Amino acid sequence: MIRYVLWRLLQGVITVWFIATVTFFVMHNLPGDPLADDKAVSEKIRENLEAKLGLDKPVVQQYFIYMRNMVGGDFGLSFVHENRRVNEIIRDHFPVSAILGILAIVIAGFGGILWGALTALYRNRWPDIAIILLVILGISVPSFVFATVGQLALVTINNLAGFEVLPVAGWGTVAHMLIPALVLGLGTMAFLTRLMRTSMLEIVSSDFVRTAKAKGVPMAQIFSRHQLRNAVLPVVTVLGPSIAGITTGGFVVENVFGIPGLGRYFVLAVQQNDYGVIMGTTVFYGAFLVLMVILVDILYAVIDPRVRLE
Repeated sequence: MIRYVLWRLLQGVITVWFIATVTFFVMHNLPGDPLADDKAVSEKIRENLEAKLGLDKPVVQQYFIYMRNMVGGDFGLSFVHENRRVNEIIRDHFPVSAILGILAIVIAGFGGILWGALTALYRNRWPDIAIILLVILGISVPSFVFATVGQLALVTINNLAGFEVLPVAGWGTVAHMLIPALVLGLGTMAFLTRLMRTSMLEIVSSDFVRTAKAKGVPMAQIFSRHQLRNAVLPVVTVLGPSIAGITTGGFVVENVFGIPGLGRYFVLAVQQNDYGVIMGTTVFYGAFLVLMVILVDILYAVIDPRVRLE
Protein backbone atom coordinates (compact mmCIF):
# COMPACT_ATOMS: atom_id res chain seq x y z
CA MET A 1 0.00 0.00 0.00
CA ILE A 2 2.74 2.46 0.98
CA ARG A 3 4.74 1.57 -2.11
CA TYR A 4 1.71 2.17 -4.32
CA VAL A 5 0.99 5.55 -2.69
CA LEU A 6 4.61 6.65 -3.12
CA TRP A 7 4.59 5.59 -6.76
CA ARG A 8 1.34 7.51 -7.42
CA LEU A 9 2.78 10.58 -5.68
CA LEU A 10 5.88 10.39 -7.90
CA GLN A 11 3.66 10.20 -10.97
CA GLY A 12 1.75 13.20 -9.65
CA VAL A 13 4.93 15.24 -9.21
CA ILE A 14 5.99 14.45 -12.79
CA THR A 15 2.54 15.46 -14.04
CA VAL A 16 2.65 18.78 -12.18
CA TRP A 17 6.15 19.46 -13.52
CA PHE A 18 4.90 18.82 -17.06
CA ILE A 19 1.93 21.15 -16.53
CA ALA A 20 4.19 23.89 -15.17
CA THR A 21 6.68 23.52 -18.04
CA VAL A 22 4.08 23.58 -20.80
CA THR A 23 2.24 26.51 -19.21
CA PHE A 24 5.46 28.52 -18.85
CA PHE A 25 6.61 28.16 -22.46
CA VAL A 26 3.12 28.62 -23.90
CA MET A 27 2.63 31.85 -21.98
CA HIS A 28 6.04 33.18 -23.02
CA ASN A 29 5.29 32.46 -26.67
CA LEU A 30 1.99 34.33 -26.73
CA PRO A 31 2.00 37.67 -28.57
CA GLY A 32 1.94 40.87 -26.54
CA ASP A 33 3.80 42.29 -23.58
CA PRO A 34 2.04 42.12 -20.21
CA LEU A 35 4.24 44.98 -18.96
CA ALA A 36 3.60 47.27 -21.92
CA ASP A 37 2.77 50.90 -21.21
CA ASP A 38 -0.71 50.55 -22.65
CA LYS A 39 -1.47 48.16 -19.78
CA ALA A 40 -1.05 51.09 -17.37
CA VAL A 41 1.50 49.13 -15.35
CA SER A 42 3.59 51.27 -13.06
CA GLU A 43 7.37 51.29 -13.18
CA LYS A 44 7.41 49.93 -9.63
CA ILE A 45 5.62 46.74 -10.71
CA ARG A 46 7.97 46.36 -13.65
CA GLU A 47 11.05 46.71 -11.42
CA ASN A 48 9.68 44.21 -8.90
CA LEU A 49 8.87 41.69 -11.59
CA GLU A 50 12.18 42.08 -13.40
CA ALA A 51 14.09 41.66 -10.13
CA LYS A 52 12.03 38.67 -8.99
CA LEU A 53 11.52 36.81 -12.26
CA GLY A 54 14.59 37.90 -14.22
CA LEU A 55 12.57 39.23 -17.15
CA ASP A 56 15.68 40.75 -18.67
CA LYS A 57 17.25 37.27 -18.96
CA PRO A 58 16.77 34.61 -21.68
CA VAL A 59 13.60 32.52 -21.49
CA VAL A 60 15.49 29.38 -20.45
CA GLN A 61 17.00 31.16 -17.45
CA GLN A 62 13.59 32.59 -16.59
CA TYR A 63 12.23 29.03 -16.67
CA PHE A 64 14.77 27.75 -14.14
CA ILE A 65 14.15 30.78 -11.92
CA TYR A 66 10.41 30.13 -12.06
CA MET A 67 10.80 26.41 -11.31
CA ARG A 68 13.15 27.13 -8.40
CA ASN A 69 10.64 29.57 -6.91
CA MET A 70 7.73 27.19 -7.53
CA VAL A 71 9.47 24.32 -5.73
CA GLY A 72 9.85 26.68 -2.78
CA GLY A 73 6.12 27.40 -2.87
CA ASP A 74 6.48 30.85 -4.43
CA PHE A 75 4.34 31.46 -7.53
CA GLY A 76 5.68 34.96 -7.97
CA LEU A 77 4.01 38.36 -8.38
CA SER A 78 0.98 39.45 -10.33
CA PHE A 79 1.81 41.45 -13.46
CA VAL A 80 -1.29 43.60 -13.02
CA HIS A 81 -2.21 43.84 -9.32
CA GLU A 82 0.39 46.08 -7.74
CA ASN A 83 2.58 44.43 -5.07
CA ARG A 84 0.23 41.44 -4.80
CA ARG A 85 1.66 37.96 -4.81
CA VAL A 86 -0.02 35.07 -6.62
CA ASN A 87 0.13 33.09 -3.36
CA GLU A 88 -2.04 35.75 -1.72
CA ILE A 89 -4.59 35.61 -4.53
CA ILE A 90 -4.79 31.81 -4.22
CA ARG A 91 -5.00 31.97 -0.42
CA ASP A 92 -7.76 34.59 -0.44
CA HIS A 93 -9.95 33.27 -3.26
CA PHE A 94 -9.44 29.51 -3.55
CA PRO A 95 -11.51 28.82 -0.38
CA VAL A 96 -14.50 30.40 -2.14
CA SER A 97 -14.02 28.16 -5.18
CA ALA A 98 -13.45 25.14 -2.92
CA ILE A 99 -16.70 25.69 -1.00
CA LEU A 100 -18.64 26.08 -4.24
CA GLY A 101 -16.94 23.02 -5.77
CA ILE A 102 -17.51 20.80 -2.71
CA LEU A 103 -21.20 21.73 -2.62
CA ALA A 104 -21.48 21.05 -6.36
CA ILE A 105 -19.75 17.65 -5.99
CA VAL A 106 -22.09 16.71 -3.13
CA ILE A 107 -25.15 17.68 -5.18
CA ALA A 108 -23.84 15.90 -8.27
CA GLY A 109 -22.81 12.76 -6.36
CA PHE A 110 -26.02 12.26 -4.40
CA GLY A 111 -28.17 13.28 -7.36
CA GLY A 112 -26.33 11.00 -9.77
CA ILE A 113 -26.55 7.97 -7.47
CA LEU A 114 -30.22 8.60 -6.66
CA TRP A 115 -31.43 9.24 -10.21
CA GLY A 116 -29.27 6.45 -11.62
CA ALA A 117 -30.69 3.95 -9.15
CA LEU A 118 -34.25 5.07 -9.93
CA THR A 119 -33.76 4.69 -13.67
CA ALA A 120 -32.49 1.15 -13.15
CA LEU A 121 -35.36 0.21 -10.82
CA TYR A 122 -37.98 1.66 -13.22
CA ARG A 123 -36.27 0.53 -16.42
CA ASN A 124 -38.21 1.35 -19.62
CA ARG A 125 -41.00 3.00 -17.60
CA TRP A 126 -41.87 6.69 -17.49
CA PRO A 127 -39.49 7.64 -14.59
CA ASP A 128 -36.62 6.06 -16.53
CA ILE A 129 -37.58 7.81 -19.78
CA ALA A 130 -38.06 11.21 -18.14
CA ILE A 131 -34.76 11.07 -16.24
CA ILE A 132 -32.83 9.90 -19.31
CA LEU A 133 -34.19 12.84 -21.32
CA LEU A 134 -32.98 15.21 -18.58
CA VAL A 135 -29.62 13.42 -18.53
CA ILE A 136 -29.17 13.95 -22.26
CA LEU A 137 -30.04 17.63 -21.78
CA GLY A 138 -27.58 17.96 -18.88
CA ILE A 139 -24.73 16.39 -20.83
CA SER A 140 -25.39 18.31 -24.05
CA VAL A 141 -25.86 21.83 -22.70
CA PRO A 142 -22.68 23.66 -21.51
CA SER A 143 -22.46 25.12 -18.03
CA PHE A 144 -22.50 28.77 -19.15
CA VAL A 145 -25.95 28.21 -20.72
CA PHE A 146 -27.28 26.72 -17.48
CA ALA A 147 -25.70 29.61 -15.56
CA THR A 148 -27.41 32.22 -17.75
CA VAL A 149 -30.77 30.43 -17.69
CA GLY A 150 -30.51 29.95 -13.92
CA GLN A 151 -29.82 33.63 -13.37
CA LEU A 152 -32.71 34.66 -15.62
CA ALA A 153 -34.98 32.24 -13.77
CA LEU A 154 -33.95 33.77 -10.44
CA VAL A 155 -34.71 37.27 -11.71
CA THR A 156 -38.15 36.13 -12.91
CA ILE A 157 -38.96 34.33 -9.65
CA ASN A 158 -37.88 37.31 -7.54
CA ASN A 159 -39.97 39.69 -9.66
CA LEU A 160 -43.06 37.48 -9.44
CA ALA A 161 -42.63 37.01 -5.68
CA GLY A 162 -42.07 40.73 -5.05
CA PHE A 163 -39.07 40.02 -2.84
CA GLU A 164 -35.69 38.32 -3.15
CA VAL A 165 -36.31 34.58 -2.81
CA LEU A 166 -32.68 33.82 -3.67
CA PRO A 167 -29.86 36.24 -4.53
CA VAL A 168 -29.19 36.65 -8.25
CA ALA A 169 -25.46 37.16 -7.78
CA GLY A 170 -22.81 37.73 -5.13
CA TRP A 171 -21.38 35.73 -2.26
CA GLY A 172 -21.62 35.56 1.51
CA THR A 173 -24.50 33.33 2.58
CA VAL A 174 -25.78 29.81 1.94
CA ALA A 175 -28.50 31.28 -0.25
CA HIS A 176 -25.83 32.68 -2.58
CA MET A 177 -24.33 29.20 -3.01
CA LEU A 178 -27.37 27.07 -3.85
CA ILE A 179 -28.13 27.95 -7.48
CA PRO A 180 -24.47 28.37 -8.58
CA ALA A 181 -23.59 24.99 -7.00
CA LEU A 182 -26.60 23.34 -8.65
CA VAL A 183 -25.72 24.85 -12.03
CA LEU A 184 -22.09 23.82 -11.62
CA GLY A 185 -22.98 20.25 -10.72
CA LEU A 186 -25.66 19.60 -13.35
CA GLY A 187 -23.36 18.28 -16.06
CA THR A 188 -21.52 15.99 -13.65
CA MET A 189 -24.82 14.83 -12.14
CA ALA A 190 -26.09 13.86 -15.59
CA PHE A 191 -22.92 11.92 -16.36
CA LEU A 192 -22.98 10.10 -13.00
CA THR A 193 -26.67 9.27 -13.46
CA ARG A 194 -25.97 7.55 -16.77
CA LEU A 195 -22.98 5.71 -15.30
CA MET A 196 -24.94 4.64 -12.23
CA ARG A 197 -27.82 3.37 -14.37
CA THR A 198 -25.52 1.20 -16.48
CA SER A 199 -23.76 -0.16 -13.41
CA MET A 200 -27.03 -0.92 -11.62
CA LEU A 201 -28.42 -2.80 -14.61
CA GLU A 202 -25.31 -4.99 -14.69
CA ILE A 203 -25.55 -5.72 -10.97
CA VAL A 204 -29.28 -6.54 -11.06
CA SER A 205 -28.70 -9.49 -13.40
CA SER A 206 -25.59 -10.79 -11.60
CA ASP A 207 -25.39 -14.23 -9.99
CA PHE A 208 -24.98 -13.06 -6.38
CA VAL A 209 -28.16 -10.97 -6.60
CA ARG A 210 -30.14 -13.93 -7.91
CA THR A 211 -28.68 -16.07 -5.12
CA ALA A 212 -29.72 -13.51 -2.49
CA LYS A 213 -33.26 -13.47 -3.90
CA ALA A 214 -33.37 -17.27 -3.86
CA LYS A 215 -32.36 -17.27 -0.19
CA GLY A 216 -35.28 -14.99 0.62
CA VAL A 217 -33.23 -11.92 1.52
CA PRO A 218 -35.53 -8.86 1.75
CA MET A 219 -35.47 -6.66 -1.37
CA ALA A 220 -34.53 -3.57 0.65
CA GLN A 221 -31.45 -5.37 1.98
CA ILE A 222 -30.55 -6.68 -1.48
CA PHE A 223 -30.80 -3.16 -2.88
CA SER A 224 -28.75 -1.46 -0.17
CA ARG A 225 -26.10 -4.10 0.58
CA HIS A 226 -25.64 -5.81 -2.78
CA GLN A 227 -26.91 -3.69 -5.66
CA LEU A 228 -26.26 -0.13 -4.55
CA ARG A 229 -22.92 -0.78 -2.84
CA ASN A 230 -21.44 -2.59 -5.84
CA ALA A 231 -22.98 -0.31 -8.46
CA VAL A 232 -21.53 2.82 -6.83
CA LEU A 233 -17.91 1.66 -7.29
CA PRO A 234 -17.61 2.86 -10.92
CA VAL A 235 -19.01 6.20 -9.79
CA VAL A 236 -16.20 6.54 -7.26
CA THR A 237 -13.57 5.94 -9.94
CA VAL A 238 -14.72 8.96 -11.97
CA LEU A 239 -14.88 11.36 -9.03
CA GLY A 240 -11.36 12.58 -9.79
CA PRO A 241 -12.11 13.58 -13.39
CA SER A 242 -15.49 14.91 -12.22
CA ILE A 243 -13.71 17.27 -9.84
CA ALA A 244 -11.67 18.49 -12.81
CA GLY A 245 -14.82 19.14 -14.81
CA ILE A 246 -16.49 21.00 -11.97
CA THR A 247 -13.34 23.04 -11.34
CA THR A 248 -12.99 24.21 -14.92
CA GLY A 249 -16.74 24.76 -15.23
CA GLY A 250 -16.56 26.95 -12.14
CA PHE A 251 -14.56 29.55 -14.07
CA VAL A 252 -17.63 30.51 -16.09
CA VAL A 253 -20.16 30.09 -13.27
CA GLU A 254 -18.15 32.33 -10.94
CA ASN A 255 -18.09 35.07 -13.58
CA VAL A 256 -21.80 34.85 -14.35
CA PHE A 257 -22.87 34.92 -10.70
CA GLY A 258 -20.22 37.43 -9.59
CA ILE A 259 -18.56 34.99 -7.17
CA PRO A 260 -15.10 36.15 -6.01
CA GLY A 261 -13.47 32.77 -6.49
CA LEU A 262 -10.11 31.81 -7.94
CA GLY A 263 -11.68 30.84 -11.25
CA ARG A 264 -12.89 34.39 -11.76
CA TYR A 265 -9.37 35.70 -11.17
CA PHE A 266 -8.04 33.19 -13.69
CA VAL A 267 -10.43 34.47 -16.37
CA LEU A 268 -9.50 38.08 -15.59
CA ALA A 269 -5.82 37.14 -15.75
CA VAL A 270 -6.30 35.69 -19.24
CA GLN A 271 -8.08 38.85 -20.35
CA GLN A 272 -5.34 41.05 -18.88
CA ASN A 273 -2.44 38.86 -20.05
CA ASP A 274 -1.28 38.47 -16.44
CA TYR A 275 1.36 35.76 -16.87
CA GLY A 276 2.07 35.44 -13.17
CA VAL A 277 -1.52 34.70 -12.14
CA ILE A 278 -2.16 32.43 -15.14
CA MET A 279 0.89 30.27 -14.50
CA GLY A 280 0.42 30.20 -10.74
CA THR A 281 -3.26 29.28 -10.79
CA THR A 282 -2.77 26.71 -13.57
CA VAL A 283 -0.03 24.90 -11.66
CA PHE A 284 -2.01 25.14 -8.42
CA TYR A 285 -5.16 23.73 -10.00
CA GLY A 286 -3.11 21.03 -11.72
CA ALA A 287 -1.51 19.95 -8.46
CA PHE A 288 -4.86 20.02 -6.69
CA LEU A 289 -6.58 17.88 -9.30
CA VAL A 290 -3.70 15.38 -9.43
CA LEU A 291 -3.95 15.03 -5.65
CA MET A 292 -7.70 14.46 -5.86
CA VAL A 293 -7.24 11.69 -8.44
CA ILE A 294 -4.66 9.98 -6.21
CA LEU A 295 -6.98 10.19 -3.20
CA VAL A 296 -9.85 8.73 -5.24
CA ASP A 297 -7.65 5.78 -6.31
CA ILE A 298 -6.82 5.07 -2.66
CA LEU A 299 -10.47 5.52 -1.63
CA TYR A 300 -11.52 2.98 -4.25
CA ALA A 301 -9.35 0.34 -2.59
CA VAL A 302 -10.87 1.15 0.80
CA ILE A 303 -14.45 0.87 -0.48
CA ASP A 304 -13.90 -2.32 -2.49
CA PRO A 305 -12.07 -4.95 -0.38
CA ARG A 306 -11.50 -7.03 -3.53
CA VAL A 307 -8.96 -4.48 -4.72
CA ARG A 308 -5.41 -5.04 -3.52
CA LEU A 309 -2.82 -2.37 -4.15
CA GLU A 310 0.50 -3.97 -4.96
